[in-house]
Amino acid sequence: MPFIVKRSPKKPLVIGVSGVRGSFSEEAARSYAGKTGLKSFRVLYLVSVENVLKNLEEGAITLGIFPIENSNGGVVIEAVHAMAKHRFHIKKLFEIQISMNLLARKGVSTSHIKRIVSHDQALKQCRHYLKRTWSKVKLAEYPDTAKAAEDLASGKLSKSTAVIASLAAAKIYKLDVLEEGIQDLKFNYTSFVAATK
Repeated sequence: MPFIVKRSPKKPLVIGVSGVRGSFSEEAARSYAGKTGLKSFRVLYLVSVENVLKNLEEGAITLGIFPIENSNGGVVIEAVHAMAKHRFHIKKLFEIQISMNLLARKGVSTSHIKRIVSHDQALKQCRHYLKRTWSKVKLAEYPDTAKAAEDLASGKLSKSTAVIASLAAAKIYKLDVLEEGIQDLKFNYTSFVAATK
């Protein structure tokens, strides 16, 4: 009697991104999937580059997407530290255009903003705008642009806080857009890594 090897059902492709819903990393993952013809995949929101590479190494995700450098903000320090600690392969380096936007809770006007919160990279990419327009407002770093938007919407951040994030995040978390395209460079590109085990 011949020995038959049963084929195991193909595991669904899981893409881990360094962000939550509405993050630029999610946008990059969907852009990558579109350009490479990936139709069936699931996105896992892992917030940090460290979490992406840890999950990749442990086999919990098939592909990891995270930012490595921005044309204006420079190298993503968080990515450099995480890359030094984990073993992975770079499948592809690619870039997407990034548009930064200032978001606030519904009905909150610019005169009520006391603090602006976002990822270190977003703050760097908007530094001249922030210095020029918001010199009297406190700036604070956050683990992820979209996480800041999510936490502002849920009340974890005060009503007098504005965040810098994507228009997708504004839509998902039902925030008002105070100003669009606030990045210092009109052509603002971020390079992303598509990583495999």
